Amino acid sequence: MISAGDFRNGITLEIEGNVVQIIEFQHVKPGKGAAFVRTKLKNVINGGVVERTFRPTEKFPAARIDRVDMQYLYSDGDLFHFMNVDTYDQIALSTETIGDALKFVKENEMVKVCSYNGNVFSVEPPLFVELEITDTEPGFKGDTATGASKPATVETGAIISVPLFVEIGDKVKIDTRTSEYLSRV
Repeated sequence: MISAGDFRNGITLEIEGNVVQIIEFQHVKPGKGAAFVRTKLKNVINGGVVERTFRPTEKFPAARIDRVDMQYLYSDGDLFHFMNVDTYDQIALSTETIGDALKFVKENEMVKVCSYNGNVFSVEPPLFVELEITDTEPGFKGDTATGASKPATVETGAIISVPLFVEIGDKVKIDTRTSEYLSRV
């Protein structure tokens, strides 16, 4: 059991039958009245975000989320296929479950498949990936005074914003959490 006074970002709890993750928390001690904890909670199953306040003495059970390293094999229409590299078990997940989590993931790369009580609810891509630029406009000399950028398509089909000096065929490092260009490789 975790009390509201011990809340931290990233903790996963069961509150009123829902599995939620703490996105933000703030301990508030008003001049008049009792202290309380203000939180932003994200429902890990459906992705909804709510704001709630709790008394610091309230306790909630911790939810056990299983994160398994799996290899992304291929997509087949609306299904995405993954394999556990230890047991060679394969699972297929729908587009609704995946969302846009795989927009920077190539086939045969490792991802984390998150489940609660055996029900898969999301896929976490690696934090950083290296992909090749397949399409972008050429940059012009002297156009760099403002730190300008241009759109570029990577080999998975996703579009990111890159500096003007990046050309077709360059390998770039991308942060998958923010979809930002980090550097050339």
